[in-house]
Amino acid sequence: MKKRTPVASIMTTDIITLNLTDSLETAEELFKNHTIRHIPVVSGDSIIGMLSYTDLLRISFVDAVDEDEKDVEAIVYNMFTIEQVMAKNIISVSSTTLIKEVAELLAKKEFHALPVVDDNKLVGIVTTTDLINYLIQQY
Repeated sequence: MKKRTPVASIMTTDIITLNLTDSLETAEELFKNHTIRHIPVVSGDSIIGMLSYTDLLRISFVDAVDEDEKDVEAIVYNMFTIEQVMAKNIISVSSTTLIKEVAELLAKKEFHALPVVDDNKLVGIVTTTDLINYLIQQY
C-alpha cells in the first residue's frame, strides 16, 4: 500500500455545488440526479458550508397521511433555507494532504466528506466512499 499518497489522487474534482440563493428542492434534485450525499455550499470559489442528504432528511420529518409526499416536502423545504440547514463550521483539507490524514479525520469526526481547498478555492471533495474505493484498489 502506498503510504504517502496525497488526497488529490482520489478526490472528486467535478464538484456539484450550491449557493445560498438555491432552494432545498434544488438541493434534493441534485442529490438524487447525481447520486451524491454531500454538496459544498459556495460563494464564488470559496466554500462557506456543506449540505448533506442527511441534513435534508432531518428536516423532512413530516409524515403525510392524506397529502401527496412531494407537496409536503415542498412545504417543509420552503420553511428553511440552505444557510439554516447546512453545516457551517467545516473542516477542509488541501490537495496535498495525505490520504492517511484524511482517513484519520473522517474516522474521528461525525461527517463523511471533506472539502478540498487550495489557496482559499474549492478544488475537490473527498468522501468515505472515495477512501473505501482507494482501499479496494490497494488489495
